[in-house]
Amino acid sequence: MIRVGIGGWTFAPWRNNFYPEGLKRADELAYASGKLSSIEINGTFYRTQSAASFAKWRDQTPDDFVFAVKGHRNIVNQRKLAETKESIDWFFGSGILELGPKLGPVLWQFAPFKRFDGDDLAAFLDLLPREIDGRTISHAVEPRHESFKEARFVDICRDGGVAIVKADSAKYPMVGDLTGEFVYARLQNASADEPNGYSDSALDKWAAQARNWSEGKAVAEDCLALPDAEPQPRPVFVYMINGAKERAPAAALALINRLSGHQ
Repeated sequence: MIRVGIGGWTFAPWRNNFYPEGLKRADELAYASGKLSSIEINGTFYRTQSAASFAKWRDQTPDDFVFAVKGHRNIVNQRKLAETKESIDWFFGSGILELGPKLGPVLWQFAPFKRFDGDDLAAFLDLLPREIDGRTISHAVEPRHESFKEARFVDICRDGGVAIVKADSAKYPMVGDLTGEFVYARLQNASADEPNGYSDSALDKWAAQARNWSEGKAVAEDCLALPDAEPQPRPVFVYMINGAKERAPAAALALINRLSGHQ
């Protein structure tokens, strides 16, 4: 399955070009989740959300909808990731499990100044829960420093069963290797000059790439390590993030149309 979505659902400019005129703000999540197949919750990076909020979001979305949840900055911004066990336990006890079956990948986004430290990263990945109360928890890490562009980073994530985010960004590194049981892409180069954020040719390219990812095929020139012996099919999550944020919903819808054959 290939899911396509945006980051968050509350953004004033979307009330001019995505949400219908007069739609109540309380109904924006229900509307967005009816058009998209996933949303990345970014608010969890900045502050603790209540269990009641997660339960409300769960109930406002379709049965087959999935959220990605961004790990809190107090965890990923620690100097030693290996010393974050208490914070990780606190994060998962804060209410996100109220999303129930709609809880998708958990994203751990490192700061642009965070350099690669293989031993520390491996210890951090060991701390991440893979199951809570019988529910599988999946994880993705997003490096934002060029020092992560080495084969050992890939090997550590592959050994840990953690996905490496595919970043379409002029600022952050692209690591093309497939390492987890799913693929997580964050496309960050949308342009305000393009009605759909990306050009038609770029959207065609990302649709083709998403299909390849779903078949377990990586982009060879972006890979840092040897691939797995046999390509493994994987679920794919693609989010239109930042860039020209006002274009994110249009970009997501245009990509969905291509993937469904309704271009």
